[in-house]
Parts: sequence; C-alpha cells; structure tokens
Amino acid sequence: MSAGAGVMGGGTSAAAEAAGGSEGAAVWGLTVEHRADPLGVDASRPRFGWRMRSASRGRSQGSYQILVASSPDKLSTARADLWNSGRVQSSDSVAVHYAGEPLSASTRYHWTVTVWDTEGRPVGVSFPATFETGLLSTDGVTGWDGAQWIGMKGKAPNSAGAPMLRTQETVRADSRHQVRGARLYVSAVGVYDAYVNGERVTVPQDGGTTTELLPPGWTNYDVRVNYMTYDVTDLVTRERAVTLAFVLGNGWYNGRASEGSTYYSKDGNALAVKAKLLIRYADGTSQTVVTEPDGSWKATDTGPYRADDIYDGQTYDARMELPGWTSPGFDDRAWSDTERVPFEDRYPHVRLLAYPGETARFMHRWDRRPRSITVATGVTGQDSSPNGKGRIVVDHGRSVVDPGKAATAQVTIGAGDTAVFDLGQNMVGVARYSLRGPAGARVEFKFGEMLNDDSPGADGPEGSLYRANLRSAKATSTYILKGDHEGETHQDSLTFYGFRYVSVTATDTVTITSLTGKVATSAIHDIGTVTTNDPAINQLISNVRWGQRGNYLWVPTDCPQRDERLGWTGDTQVFATTGLYNGDATAFLSHFQDTVVDSQTVYGMDKAQFTGVAPGGRYNFPGGGSGWADCGVILPWTLWQMTADPTVIDRNWPAMTRYLDWIRTQTGDTHAGQGSLTGDWLAPQKTSAQLMSDVYYGYVARLMAQMARAIGRPAEATTYEQLFGDIKRAFIEKYLSTEGGTVTVRSSLGDASPIEPGADPDEKTEDNSQTALLWVLKLGFYDTGAQRRALVGHLADNIGNDAAYKAAHPNSSRVRYAENTLSVGFLGVNVLAPVLTDEGRADLAYRLLHQDALPSWLFSVNNGATTVWERWNSYSEDVGFGPVSMNSFNHYAYGAIMEWMYTHMAGIARDPDSPGFKRFVLQPHLDPTGRITHVSGSHRSPYGEIKSAWTVGDGGRTLEYEAVVPANSEATLRLPAASGDAVREGRTPLARVQGVRFLGHSDGVASYGLPSGRYRLSATLR
Repeated sequence: MSAGAGVMGGGTSAAAEAAGGSEGAAVWGLTVEHRADPLGVDASRPRFGWRMRSASRGRSQGSYQILVASSPDKLSTARADLWNSGRVQSSDSVAVHYAGEPLSASTRYHWTVTVWDTEGRPVGVSFPATFETGLLSTDGVTGWDGAQWIGMKGKAPNSAGAPMLRTQETVRADSRHQVRGARLYVSAVGVYDAYVNGERVTVPQDGGTTTELLPPGWTNYDVRVNYMTYDVTDLVTRERAVTLAFVLGNGWYNGRASEGSTYYSKDGNALAVKAKLLIRYADGTSQTVVTEPDGSWKATDTGPYRADDIYDGQTYDARMELPGWTSPGFDDRAWSDTERVPFEDRYPHVRLLAYPGETARFMHRWDRRPRSITVATGVTGQDSSPNGKGRIVVDHGRSVVDPGKAATAQVTIGAGDTAVFDLGQNMVGVARYSLRGPAGARVEFKFGEMLNDDSPGADGPEGSLYRANLRSAKATSTYILKGDHEGETHQDSLTFYGFRYVSVTATDTVTITSLTGKVATSAIHDIGTVTTNDPAINQLISNVRWGQRGNYLWVPTDCPQRDERLGWTGDTQVFATTGLYNGDATAFLSHFQDTVVDSQTVYGMDKAQFTGVAPGGRYNFPGGGSGWADCGVILPWTLWQMTADPTVIDRNWPAMTRYLDWIRTQTGDTHAGQGSLTGDWLAPQKTSAQLMSDVYYGYVARLMAQMARAIGRPAEATTYEQLFGDIKRAFIEKYLSTEGGTVTVRSSLGDASPIEPGADPDEKTEDNSQTALLWVLKLGFYDTGAQRRALVGHLADNIGNDAAYKAAHPNSSRVRYAENTLSVGFLGVNVLAPVLTDEGRADLAYRLLHQDALPSWLFSVNNGATTVWERWNSYSEDVGFGPVSMNSFNHYAYGAIMEWMYTHMAGIARDPDSPGFKRFVLQPHLDPTGRITHVSGSHRSPYGEIKSAWTVGDGGRTLEYEAVVPANSEATLRLPAASGDAVREGRTPLARVQGVRFLGHSDGVASYGLPSGRYRLSATLR
C-alpha cells in the first residue's frame, strides 16, 4: 500500500460523452494516437487528429489552435496549463504532435481544437475530448509501485488447473476519502481474466460494455509484453474493501503456436500476472494494490478451469466452482501462497508497454443464433455411400429447420445422440451455451467450419461435423455439469474457435436451452462499405468483412481454426489496404508492425531480414522470404498512404533500411531478390518463385524511395530510385525476351514454391503467367509502349483462355480451366483487377469478378461460403473438399479484391502524392458486362466520410452519380461521359458550377477538380 497525489478522473467523463456525441459539430472526430478518448497512452508526444465539416462547399482549414489542460475548466486560451499551440497556420489535422509541458503518468488530460478556414473565418471549436496517460515507462519498474510478476507457488507449468489468484484490501472510502477514480494496470505472460469486487473487468463498447478475449494478446514475450489500462472506478466504489482476482491461461505463451520461439518451452512456462490498482481520492491522496509475493495474494488451481489451450479448447468442471472467490469476504486461507516468477531475470531486456490499439473483445451486435439444429442418433448407409462413411440418422422430431424457431429452440440429447447447431456464419470467438442436466454429465462442444458430404475427402458420415482441416487442433469446449436445476450457463474465456457449426454430445441426458455464437475481434470499428445491386457480389463483400473480423484478433492471422492461427506477414501485406478501407485498423496494424520489427531482430537472418511469421518463431523460414518478409516495408507504406501519418515511416526507417541493405549483401550487383520459398502461394498457374522475388525487390525499393521523400531524406530517395532502376534493368535482361519478334515474360525460369502443400509435382512454371504479367505491368518492367501493349494482350489472352489459346498452349495448366478465369495466388490477387483496369481492361476485371467457375471469387460464394477461403478449390458441391493439409475456410488473402472494389468499382482512390485522402481521386469504373448497374461506396477517411455512388439507367445511356468530398480535402473526379458538358448538376454543366475546375475530356472520360461538398450529378454516356 502507498499513498500519493495525482490527477485522474473517474468513469466516463462528460467531455468524453460530449466528444462521442459530436457528430453534428463543425469540428469533430477528435483522436489521440488514432483513438477516441484513449486510456493508457504511453507516447510522450502523442499525435492529435480531428475532422471538420461545413455545409458550404470548398471550405478548408487555414489554421488551428490546440488547448490541453489538466481540467475541463482550464480549456481556455488564458488558462490552458499544459499546452496552448497558439494559432498555427496549417491545414494539418492528422498526426499533429503534442508540444506542451511534459506529461505525467496516470493522468487524464482534456483538450479542444479551434479551427479557422482559409479566409480566416471561424469554423468552430470542438467539444472537449480527453486522453489519459499510462505509466509512461518501459522497464516494468517505473510507475509500477513495486508490482512484481507473481504466480501460484509450486505450480508446475502445464499441470491441470488454471491458476486463480486473489487479494483483498481495505479501501479508505469515507466522508473524507471519496473515491475519485480507479485504474487497473495489468499484464500477464499467458492470458488473463480480471475481476474487481466480484465483477469481470469490462471495456466500453457500443454505448455499453463488453469483455475482452485473451488479453494482453500475443507478442514476442522476450522482447515486449503489453499491459492494459482499465477504468474500474464503478467497481471500486461499490465496496469498503477491494478484491482483485485473476484467472491465468496458457494462451500463446504455452501453446504450440509458439513452437520454435526463443521463449517456448516444451514443458511449459510458469504463468504470471503483474498488476497495479491505483485508487485516487477526492482529497488528492491515493492508494495502490499491487501484485507482490508478500502473503497478501493467495492462489489455487483447484477451481473449475481444468485445461485450456489455444488450439485444443477449454475444459470447465462446474462442480469445482468456488462461489464468491472474486468477491470481498471469501475465505482463501486454505489456498496456496504466491511466488515471484523471475520473468525479467530470464529476459532482462524485455519492455513492458501499454497496448496502443483496440483490444480483442466480444461484439454483442454480431452475435449469431442457430439457423437450424439437427439431432442425429447414429449412422446408416455405409455400404451404399460413395466413400463408405454413410450418413447421419436424423431425428426429425427433435431437429429444427426453421431459422426463426431454431434461434430459441431447446433440444434434449442423450448418450449416443449428437446435436449439430448451424449458426449460418463462419465466425471467430466462442459459444455461449445454457444447459440442464445431472451433475457429472460431460458435454463436449466441438467446433468446425463445414459439414461432411459423401466425397472422398470427408472425415465422417454425411451431415456430421467436418474437422479434418483442423489437423491436430482439438477445438473442443468441454463442460461438466454441476447439476443446477435452474440451469447452467458458460462461455470459454481462455481460448477461441473458428466455426460455423457446433456439434454437441453428452455422456448423459442433457437439454441445451440456448446456444449463441459470440464474435470476438480486434476489428471493432467499421469505417467503409461497398454495396451493389448484385446479391452474389454483396455476399462476397460480406465474406471479406467476416474474414477480417475473424482474423484480426490481436495480430492479423492467416486462419482462426486449425493448429496454426499465425501472423503470416504475406497475408497481412496483401490484405492491409482492404483492411484499412473496411475498418479503423491503424493502431492495430501499427502495433503489428512493431511486432514485425521485433521478430526481425530475434528471428530474421542476420537480424536484418523481416520474417514470414510474427510474432514467434514457428514456421519462420531462414531464407527466401520475398512477398512475406517485404511486409516490413509494405505495411508502413500502406499505413502512411491511408492515414497521412508519416510517424510509422520515421519509427521503422532503421529496420527498413537494414532489410534493403541485407538483400543487397545477399545478391549484390545481380540486383536479384533474396529468393522466395512461398512464391505466388496456391496459384493454379505456376510462376518462377525467383521472378516473384525479383519483382518484390523492385517494388519495395520503389516504396522506400517514396517514403524517403515523405520524411525529408532526398539523398536516400535518390539512392532507392537508382536501385529500382538497376533492378528493372536486371529484370528486363533476364526475363523479358523479344525473340521471334514478340515480347515474352520468361516466368518459367526457375521453379515455383518448393514447399507448397498439395501442389502437383509434375506441374511446371510457365512463361507469361498471369501473376508475372501483372507485376511486370504494375512496375513498368518493359522498355517500350509496344511491349506494354503486347504484354496486356498476353494477359488478356491468358485470362480469356479460349479454345485457340488452349490449342496454342497445350501444356499449360490453363487448359484445365474455363474461359475468363483467374489463375493467380496470394501474390497476384491484389494486383489482378487494379492492373487490368488501369491498363484499360475493366471489362476483363468485371468478367473475372462475375465468374463463378473455378478458379474465381464467386466459386466459393456459390458453394456456400460465408468467409473467404484459403484455396480457390477449398470445397465444391461436385468434388468435395480440397487438399486437407492446407485448407482453411476462413483466410482473407483472396479477399484483397475488395481493395479494387473501393478504388476502381466505387471509385474512391488515393492520390499517391497526397496520402491520407487530403486530395484523392473519384473515378468509378462502370461494369461493361452490364450486370452491375448500381454501386455505393463509402470510406471514413482522416478528413471525414467519402462517398461515391453510381447508377446506370436508360439501357446504359445515363448515369446518376452522388459524391461526398469531406471538408478540408479535395477530389479529382473522372466520370464517364459523352462530353465535358454531358455531366450536369441539375441543369447546369458541372464545368460551370462555382468552385469546380474543368480539367478536360478524353477517351470518354470527363475530369474535374472538386472542392469539398456534396454532389448529385447526372451524365449522358452516349
């Protein structure tokens, strides 16, 4: 216990509520470190951001003034005691760094911003917002008031029973010591559930509260560990005593996910928690409760949490519950003592840092209830089944097929019965279930993404839960009933599952009275959407979004269900732009980039190569990392382009230059890439993995040049531009053949990925593969315009794949596929539609979008997918399941097509010379096939919501177009039209509207400079 003075408010402040409700204000959307009213800010110079709105067109910020104060009543020019920026002549409203007095730890600050327009007229003053600092330390000592890593004394790692720790202290709450605020700072090696005075610690969400899943997340534990900050004022003020309690789980720390990591132990690591509860009183005094092995903390592993594992699930024995153990007054005298866990002795350089993003949490609005419940009593028809596995025997009397009834239906099963719940959506989280039955009855809830059919790949009878693709993951929630006649309810908290279906069996007769799929994600803020008049395309869009929700869980993972769930960096970089269009993922992906850099120094070759997986060492390949390792450059560039915040470049510049220098030492003046073990992963048509490495080397060199200029390093920019030129020349000399008078990309020079599972060993790499042609066109790796046109022709022929093409290429893998099909893998999927459209072949991009034959995006949709699959052929109703060794039904990489839906279909595109949508391009590309006649897209940029919506009518002769350009930004509009005057606002040609600049008309497209504002336009197309 200790006392001291400080400044900290309690609960949700009025300022925070005002800021949250400021959608109608002229200055709104205030953020600190890219978050609204954040707790636990560790930055000494935090970044401020805001938006402005105006009913009048063309209004932009000319200057601003930020005030930061220790209390709301000091938010005035005369009284601001932390920072008065003065009136700054600038249009900046993103990542404006704090420049006031030094900030104190554990302190709430209040701030406002006043904005004037370019004419000097007041725009408005924001509602006050807040931010609160964390402990402002990284050593795990400063600010922790003696808190130590503690665990259960004598507890053997991986032994049965999760450690449960508790302490109780008296609160000095009386008439003189009224609680003003309370904060809980907590971290763990492993994961934790936290309780204060008998209540689970929650975080604000959607106007209420929710619980987190598996805090403090996953990092390289020997480099950095995160701590969380919670406002627990309401929980502390309810009692005269305060009880802190924790359940510790293995998480990733003791899981197979961390095999190969420097911190991993086959026998398990000791689990530990480190926490500090800070209570501040109205008279300025304070009180702390910290984790320390002084006898005040007690522990046991005899509670109901019997086993937990990320891959395998959780076992909960309700008979062993200890009622009241998290509340004051519980008798813990028979419990064990705690002991110091020497974590920092083992890793003396580890940093303990405040988590800077949104934590993974349960999102109640995305709960899923059953759409059907099928009860099976056995198996029949093995002899007549094509695969010999038969089909389940359905008890139609107990099964419920009406979705409306299934959502709330109760079902009773006995030993030998199986109930299969279909939640209708492949999702990530846990199941919350209620049930009744006798004490000791053991109920197993098994999770899966698909049901078995009668194909050769099925792993059980038709209609049963398919689980072969989980590989060694048991993914089972086991519940042992205590026999409560009123019923029992449970949801796992120390693991997670990827699932659509839940299969339930029991050792005795039990009744499942309800079951809900509880969605957990770090992608908690949707900020963009695209909708069309095509239901199949809308389903694809939904699948992409659900894949992001499921795989953005503390780290961006590849899959959420099998014995993998890793932060594969190739998947991350391919999908990052889509992820940032869809959701407010800036802090999430920035934090992951920090993890990528940590992994570089722990697992990367020569402490310079970025790794294929982060965090941890599992599956990290020691060489040949192109396409995956390049995430360490591509992700910072993407974050900068989408947010206009160059901080991510500055912070990562040393790591990025180290990486580029390392490649140069590997390949020297050949200007070849480092090699690629993965290549164009899972592509139906094979491309030389070395070619993929060479184009990615060129790509990251070009990005480095752009970023160098952005942060004021012109000499380095020139160096990287020269490097790009050298790589281009070396590439052309090696891969671009002009023999026979035609240009050919020699993408057959070298083998494809040597490690791709399920690949045909007899399939060879091919010249002019789709992915090779796409990257050559994207990077301009050719010499003449004639070559460019020829390459576009090759690409069109490959995609068209007609009888003549197949006859001319009888040995190509393309002969197996239909006309107008794609043939790219992970490294081609995000460039396919953009390159086609930019090269004037939007018709092909749309044909590929609408294609539902294999390989295509809609193939999965037509085969029942509700998320994006790992393989183009993961499943078909005709053939069954794809190769089981690598077959996830929730993998977002191929969902990168949604980037094109935003940028080209809806037409909300970044101007690469103006990051963060300060200036941007509105250029919708209409569907030449005529199938899509309406598209509506929106994205909340750093300056506000951008909207672009179009409808084609009158048999393709007219266009209705609606756009919103946020205040303090401007757009270049490029709209298809018969002439410059064919685009009108009302009856007035747009070119004559005040403030609009007509930029010209060519190739059927009229171009205009648009000031901010709302536009409803019409155009004659022909």
